Amino acid sequence: MTAGRGTPSGGVAGGLARHVPVLLEEALGFLAPAAGGIFIDGTFGAGGYTSAILARGASVIAIDRDPDAIADGVSLQDAANGRLTLVEGRFSSLDAIARAHGHERVDGVVLDVGVSSMQLDQPDRGFSFRGDGPLDMRMEREGATAADVVNTMERGDLARVIAVLGEEKKARLVAAAIDRARSGGPISSTTELAEIVAKAIGRATDRIHPATRTFQALRIFVNRELDELAGALAASERILAEGGRLVVVSFHSLEDRIVKRFLTDRSATQPTGSRHRPEADVPPATFTLLSRGAVATGEDEASDNPRARSAHLRAARRTSAPARAFDADAFGVPTLPRFAFRGA
Repeated sequence: MTAGRGTPSGGVAGGLARHVPVLLEEALGFLAPAAGGIFIDGTFGAGGYTSAILARGASVIAIDRDPDAIADGVSLQDAANGRLTLVEGRFSSLDAIARAHGHERVDGVVLDVGVSSMQLDQPDRGFSFRGDGPLDMRMEREGATAADVVNTMERGDLARVIAVLGEEKKARLVAAAIDRARSGGPISSTTELAEIVAKAIGRATDRIHPATRTFQALRIFVNRELDELAGALAASERILAEGGRLVVVSFHSLEDRIVKRFLTDRSATQPTGSRHRPEADVPPATFTLLSRGAVATGEDEASDNPRARSAHLRAARRTSAPARAFDADAFGVPTLPRFAFRGA
């Protein structure tokens, strides 16, 4: 759940002016963009990281699933004098996108994972219950909506989605409440669902609204965000040149766990066997870690931007070793119920 991917001061003139991205200076420090370099911004949003990279003289291939983000970025592209390529697509395909635009290798990849502030702030997108809107949540405006999931998924499957992706301890109560409510007619709005969840859970024991975790779960499920993240990590490994940098900013534990496991595995140089299991051969490391653990936001940034409080940044440098086969299950991507409409 990002705190915005907007244009920082000092970016390319004519660009967007909304939202400063989280951990911008830290991300730039690890990416080290320079004139002549080719970088991929896998989550363009409002162009914050892209603008900062362009300001350092590098070129950017900027990708976003949301057609609105791409449309809003045209002015920035025009001002970049050929150094910015905007692509509507998924970052799990970032390697194929780069090659389609003539680049067999790139110098860096930055991923700002989750939903953007612009999406959260638009009630008609249905990502938030702060304003009443349709229960949508689709980043691409295509496919099944959150309303489809809420109104047609089997109760037990819905409980698992909410428990796993929302880390909601009362997921069964929430799913039961939703099941009762939808028996009287479809649940169609964000505020309607938020009220159902709040009544099921009761008064919050922490600072977040009782429906926050359920909304997070539905959004991640509708957009297959964890699968996309795993795919993007693998694609980054395939497209980065030797010495190229990977920087990932994530906003909750599910995302960060996947990034951590991937980079820990890819940077390992010693066997991980035990007395119960024989030591396995360790293939050459494909990444070298650039920081010990995750980098968190400072007090000033967290104070200025509450959405930034949960952000974690991880960074690594690509080695010369060949990319490995990728198994999403090995890096913490949960197995979830298949979604199907009742009666289909």
